[in-house]
Amino acid sequence: MHVIVAGLSHKTAPVEIREKVTYPEQVLSESLHALIGYPSINEAVIVSTCNRMEIYVVANDLDKGKDNIIQFICDCHDLKRDQISDYLYFHEGKRTMHHLFRVASSLDSMVIGEAQILGQIKTSYGAAFEADATSTIFNRLFRHALLTGKRVRTETEIGENAVSISYAAVELAKHVFDSLAGRTVMLIGAGEMIELTATHLMSNGVNKVIVTNRTFERAEALAQRFNGTAVPFDEFIDHMAYADIVISSTGAPHAVVSKGHVTQVMHKRKNKPIFFIDIAVPRDIDPEVANIYNVFAYDIDDLDSVVQTNLEERKKAAEIAEAIVDNEVGHFSAWLSTLEVAPAIASLRHHAELIRKQELEKHLRKLPNLTESEINTLNAMTCAIVNKILHKPIVKTKEYSNRKDGYQYVDSFRLLFDLEEEEEQDDSPGFLAKAELKQS
Repeated sequence: MHVIVAGLSHKTAPVEIREKVTYPEQVLSESLHALIGYPSINEAVIVSTCNRMEIYVVANDLDKGKDNIIQFICDCHDLKRDQISDYLYFHEGKRTMHHLFRVASSLDSMVIGEAQILGQIKTSYGAAFEADATSTIFNRLFRHALLTGKRVRTETEIGENAVSISYAAVELAKHVFDSLAGRTVMLIGAGEMIELTATHLMSNGVNKVIVTNRTFERAEALAQRFNGTAVPFDEFIDHMAYADIVISSTGAPHAVVSKGHVTQVMHKRKNKPIFFIDIAVPRDIDPEVANIYNVFAYDIDDLDSVVQTNLEERKKAAEIAEAIVDNEVGHFSAWLSTLEVAPAIASLRHHAELIRKQELEKHLRKLPNLTESEINTLNAMTCAIVNKILHKPIVKTKEYSNRKDGYQYVDSFRLLFDLEEEEEQDDSPGFLAKAELKQS
């Protein structure tokens, strides 16, 4: 029984490779059924996001398991092995567990501490569970990974500080205004960064959007997305007085918002605070506007400074998170080792022998006049009875453990004989130990 992960991520493969190897939600169930149909694959979970594609499997043969994964990827996407082999990474055993727990804790993400990955892991595991692609090991492994991710987010500040330009802008806006609820934002330009920043602002309570762009059709399209209003580019200064937050990124070679413009705007606003986020290079907003009373203006360097400071804070939190991950991997690894047949049988023999000794010694105390020979005879007889009772279950467990899903039988074996708890060693000498010492 081998736990393996194979994957591509933003660290190992360019986007033109990653986009060829994806598993959209609508094909995930079918893909999982195909994957567990390979002869060496017993359980499977597929994690497919914009920055990574990872296939986790429980295989009954390490080399065949890896080979089956590669063949599965090639079969699904009509690829040749040499098209992806250089980009794939593999982990096995404890390294697989460590990798998954780090992924769930957002320690392996492009942005450390991002919150989306935990939900994506949960969705991926849920899809595999619904498709009957998981069993004893992965049901426990992925639930443990999710709990580890939650523990990291609860016990550290890994997700507390903004580490993207758009999030930093929102964080600064919160310092200007007590609350963003009910605020109005003006978007000057219609690029990706402006759209992303506006999205974060809307999720924090901003409820009205005004959009302007040199191409009015683009302004209309973006305004429609946010259920806002588009205004002509040559009229946007007239509408700025209604905005509490202004985000600008036009690509113009010079400032499009001057100190004079903002002076007029503040007069109309009766000096109510206004917040400018200039993410353009060259800058769209004259830096002198920051000298106007109740005008708060930040450019891309200001935002980047916030991001870098927060990244350092997240790195400190990540060190604590790594220790949590190591701890949880240790717990899971200890449980996984119980699914090996030899330790399970040894555990049962020890458990049975402990009961045999305790019962025999209890009854020998009621028979104080027995000779040493009689004690030895009773000892041998009870040993023989225990061995005969255990013989069939042990033989059958060994036999079934060699099957593709053998570890499930071992798990049932431990459950039926209540071997989950670690047995305490019996170090008291007792009647039997004395007899055995005499024999030796």
